[in-house]
Amino acid sequence: MKELFDHVSFKCSKIVTQDYSTSFSMGIKLFDKSIRNSIFSIYGFVRFADEIVDTFHDYDKTVLFSNFEEDYYRAYNHGISLNPILNSFQLTVHKYNIDDELIQAFLKSMHSDLSKKEFNNEEIKTYIYGSADVVGLMCLKVFVNGDEERYQALKPAAMRLGSAFQKVNFLRDINKDINQLQRIYFPILRGKELTEDIKKKIIEDINEDFSVALKGIKQLPYSSKNGVYAAYVYYSKLTTKIGRTPVKRLLNERIRVQNRVKIWTLISIFITNKLKLA
Repeated sequence: MKELFDHVSFKCSKIVTQDYSTSFSMGIKLFDKSIRNSIFSIYGFVRFADEIVDTFHDYDKTVLFSNFEEDYYRAYNHGISLNPILNSFQLTVHKYNIDDELIQAFLKSMHSDLSKKEFNNEEIKTYIYGSADVVGLMCLKVFVNGDEERYQALKPAAMRLGSAFQKVNFLRDINKDINQLQRIYFPILRGKELTEDIKKKIIEDINEDFSVALKGIKQLPYSSKNGVYAAYVYYSKLTTKIGRTPVKRLLNERIRVQNRVKIWTLISIFITNKLKLA
């Protein structure tokens, strides 16, 4: 009956994805059915880790995170966990031979959020690599289905897409990061306040990442291309909206793309059924 438990585990990861991120869960609908569960499992794992460091303020987050990390490695080594999120993730790690270096880098970045409040240029590169780039690389392992040559070829673009998404998240959540968590993720803001000029420079950097990432999206297998492109379009729209939002408002509220825009993006790509990205 292990198959039934594994099935339930993947369903739990799907629920986590749907409840925490309407955007991501909508994008996954454009993936081929054969890879959806694996992407749900990756999201569930990184979401739970992020929840520990960002949300559970009334609990000992250091202990919770340490337990989470230890529980994952027990799950990986034994091939099972009674935590359904960890169980589904370890199944995906084993199936696609996801490098432990990627998981270690992710856990290291999440752990730094427990104590670190500011980052210099080198530190933020390491943090973004661990918190975002490697998540894209985990997904890429699934997308290429074990094709190491294709993985290596698409790796730089996948990392740039992960970086772009993370930087957009930083800008979108800058109110919470600064005012609630006392974190500054942009080195350019150390000792400075966010201004329109600084925001413009940050967005220019994000758009450079997007430009490189799009070239990689064009080369993805058909089974994943639509879904990744939908995420790219959504984040591009969010970046544009943030660029048009006055800094004062950005520092006082979380900017969102309306659900109707998200849905239309999904529907338009679905109806087309293929991307004209050549």
